[in-house]
Amino acid sequence: MLMALLRRLVFAFCLASLITPAWAVAVDTPLADPVLEARARAIHKQLRCLVCQNQSIEDSNAGLARDLRILVRDRIAAGDSDKAAIGYIVERYGDWVLLQPPMKGRTVLLWLGPLLFLLLAMGLIFLWYRRRSGSTAAAVAAAPLSADEQARLKALLDDREQT
Repeated sequence: MLMALLRRLVFAFCLASLITPAWAVAVDTPLADPVLEARARAIHKQLRCLVCQNQSIEDSNAGLARDLRILVRDRIAAGDSDKAAIGYIVERYGDWVLLQPPMKGRTVLLWLGPLLFLLLAMGLIFLWYRRRSGSTAAAVAAAPLSADEQARLKALLDDREQT
């Protein structure tokens, strides 16, 4: 009797552990109006997930992304324009929340940073190459051999020719 009860408890525990991941999935409730839902989804694709940082909130499964999706839907349902809904989110989280931040004084480094790094890398490679080729040219254009060095070189070359 005790073994049967223990088996049932283990079976119930295993069954519960299989079901719990399904409880963790949070499904967003879409807006009733398909036009408003399409507008909300378009906005979702423009906003960055602050947890994932390289995904839009449309593609992210993070809890914060879900909260932002709900917030955008609430703003759209309240009658905000697309620009006003995005502006509301940007006001709270800054330009970083936009996947394509606008060109401003504060975001110019975001736009020009990759170009600056590329130019810096090219400059460093150019300097390295120039120093490398300059050092070999300096070695080739070294001072002429002294009389002793010339005699020793001649002796080495003569020995080499004889063998």
